[in-house]
Amino acid sequence: MNTNDKLFYKKHYIWEKLNSSEKDEVFKLGDDYRAFINASKTERLSVKEIVKRAEAKGFVNLESKKEIKPGDRIYCLNKGKNAVLAVIGKENIEKGMNIVGSHIDSPRLDLKQNPLYEKHGVSLLKTHYYGGIKKYQWVTIPLALYGTVVKANGDTVEVAVGDDESDSIFYITDILPHLAKEQERKKLSDAIEGESLNVIIGSLPADNGDVDEADEEDGKKFKLNVLKILNEKYGMIEEDFQTAELEIVPAGKARDVGLDRGMMMSYGHDDRVCAYASLKAILELENPDRTAVALFADKEEIGSVGSTGMHSSFFSNMVAELIAMESGKSYSELSLKKALAFSSMLSSDVAAGLDPTYSDVSEMQNAAIMGKGTVLVKYTGSGGKSGANDANAEYIGKLRKLFNDNGVIWQTAELGKVDQGGGGTIAYIMAKYNMDVVDMGVPVLSMHAPYEIISKTDLYMTYKAYKTFYNNFR
Repeated sequence: MNTNDKLFYKKHYIWEKLNSSEKDEVFKLGDDYRAFINASKTERLSVKEIVKRAEAKGFVNLESKKEIKPGDRIYCLNKGKNAVLAVIGKENIEKGMNIVGSHIDSPRLDLKQNPLYEKHGVSLLKTHYYGGIKKYQWVTIPLALYGTVVKANGDTVEVAVGDDESDSIFYITDILPHLAKEQERKKLSDAIEGESLNVIIGSLPADNGDVDEADEEDGKKFKLNVLKILNEKYGMIEEDFQTAELEIVPAGKARDVGLDRGMMMSYGHDDRVCAYASLKAILELENPDRTAVALFADKEEIGSVGSTGMHSSFFSNMVAELIAMESGKSYSELSLKKALAFSSMLSSDVAAGLDPTYSDVSEMQNAAIMGKGTVLVKYTGSGGKSGANDANAEYIGKLRKLFNDNGVIWQTAELGKVDQGGGGTIAYIMAKYNMDVVDMGVPVLSMHAPYEIISKTDLYMTYKAYKTFYNNFR
């Protein structure tokens, strides 16, 4: 290595650094990730897939344990929307954990509590968008319906329509260009209004024998036909919408992108791609020195609020329970505070990839380039680092050495130019426990669009980074 190589920080394309067997591993990993994300269209389905894979690798529910010992593989669930996996280390948990935390919710459209209506011979559903979306991207694309319905008698029903090849899909219309003169005068953000994101669910009236005189007069024939179908298939009545969680998401499975198949398009890469990488890394972990934790959170896209968001006490309660179950240990609040404060965390969230078509919003020296590795984001936030975690130099220094010593190709980045915008993750929430936290994850193109794009090589290197962190960070 010459002097210039030592002086200058260089970014390498991952593919150029891999041998033939590693290149095969990239595509093998991509295939497995495709299966994971196709099965994880919602946060509830993500938890089910995580548990399925965890149990296949010997993880057991914490509720079945009375005590824990080094090498134990456990998982803990919260309301069907959070999951935590842990491999118990040789050291006491009070000395800290290595945590990788991702979120499994993604931007989408939620059905309103009273969503169903009919108008001009069409049955529609009213929606309320969840998370930051560009509303115009959600019209004229195939959509699927997923969720959980709690019926009047307390029974629950799972709904999934739109992704099976035999299913019908759902659709939101847009005005034809011939009549769009007024629409095209509006700002892009205003061209499609939130109250216009109404989903077509039916277009046939109920049979005459099913329509009484009152329904005929009220103009409910089309709505009634939809309710009849829902009742026959799921036992639903209209009031059940009020106690349901029903989500509209893009229909269709993940697909490779490009002739070389180096990228993958899917709904929900943000942040299920990082969830997958951390899941795979911890499933392959055995007998670590420090307890390793994979944390899968909900509600990140709307501020990490609610009982399943990171602002809840779910995670700290689980850590308290683990401490209380350690052999030969007695629980105290001080033990819990030490365990959290001595822990180290990678906030496993995606980064904004440099888009060659829209590169003007990025600052080139601090942009995440697709195919050049997992992205370490020292700070997020906006407008002068407002809301940022801003990890300290000592922690970054340890990670830098760890990854360089173990062949992890990584890069640093910010979320666009300083005055362009900003965003946040769960990092600042976990930092309140006084643990070291930094964001690290996969760069994404078209983030928050119905379909996003990632590089398979970046996924591979992110998985390698998490596995290295679990095994070797001190």
